Amino acid sequence: MSLLLSLLLLQAAATQTPPLTPAAKTAPAASKWPARDAQFTIPHFRFGSGETLPELRINYTMLGQPHRNAQGDIDNAVMVLHGTGGTGRQFLAPQFADALYGPGQPLDIRRYWIILPDGIGHGKSSKPSDGLHMRFPHYDYDDMVEAQYRLLRDGLGIQRMRLIMGTSMGCMHSLVWGETHPNFARALMPLACEPIEIAGLNRMWRQLAIDGIEADPAWEKGEYRTPPVQGLRTAASLLFVAGGAPLYFQAQYPTRATAEAFARERVAASIAGTDANDLIYQLDASRNYAPWSRLEAITAPTMWVNSADDFINPRNLDYPQRAVARMKDARFRLIPESADTRGHGTHTAARFWKQDLADLLRRTE
Repeated sequence: MSLLLSLLLLQAAATQTPPLTPAAKTAPAASKWPARDAQFTIPHFRFGSGETLPELRINYTMLGQPHRNAQGDIDNAVMVLHGTGGTGRQFLAPQFADALYGPGQPLDIRRYWIILPDGIGHGKSSKPSDGLHMRFPHYDYDDMVEAQYRLLRDGLGIQRMRLIMGTSMGCMHSLVWGETHPNFARALMPLACEPIEIAGLNRMWRQLAIDGIEADPAWEKGEYRTPPVQGLRTAASLLFVAGGAPLYFQAQYPTRATAEAFARERVAASIAGTDANDLIYQLDASRNYAPWSRLEAITAPTMWVNSADDFINPRNLDYPQRAVARMKDARFRLIPESADTRGHGTHTAARFWKQDLADLLRRTE
């Protein structure tokens, strides 16, 4: 797990919200949901950079069962895509799963086949820390979406998805999906992203986090013998701020002492579960994301939700409103900031947008 996700989850855990998943080096948290893992291997995968891997491993988690219509096609598949540093299993956390997967809920697993992949460079899928380190192919979001497409089409035999939804990086992947495979999903639900090139402050903090790791002498161009802790601390501190929720933190940590203790504890705890090379790749994968020029290609009904207290996707940017006007059937909602919203992490607290999801599924039946 990368620092951004682990910090968001540790912050949630410290405020009585159960964490989505622990750091990558710890045992996986138990879940009441009957999830099962599998892996799909893509031979001779060619990346957009021209680099190749003899075998690209994609790990995924599933709930529910596939259903086939009268023509024999699977018609109930839903894919949920995680954010930077995450894994598919993060969507088994109570604040997401308990609100969505149960009887009568929007993604009732008696009705839907839920597919939760680990993106390239994440979780149990192929990644730099497997051994190639900085010689691992320099993947980007187009590569990640192509691997997801190969998993669904070639690995699972799906011709059309009922829904593709995603959080943060997964939100951006949802938009890439809509442009590159416009007829593959009956509906899209992006959560917490912008439809533009990663530039401005969003690129600045990402690059500074990468620079912080690479400036640590212990990093040794990716061939470190011990983790570059000072570089990771720099990255973790930037990611802590980027993922924070101002009103919520002010209410929960109203004194200097409690605020300082919380921040230091969260940063220290997140470092232990992070591989520096994996994090560099994860942050840099967004480098050529730029869907703005092709938004008209997104024809699937889309429900897009951001939150007003998201530092990474500021509320004053008007790109989402301008974007949906160019898309065939898209709606956008901004969740108001409150002492209960979670900043960027609001995307994984389903109670804030559960009704939006239910409405999208209803209007695309």
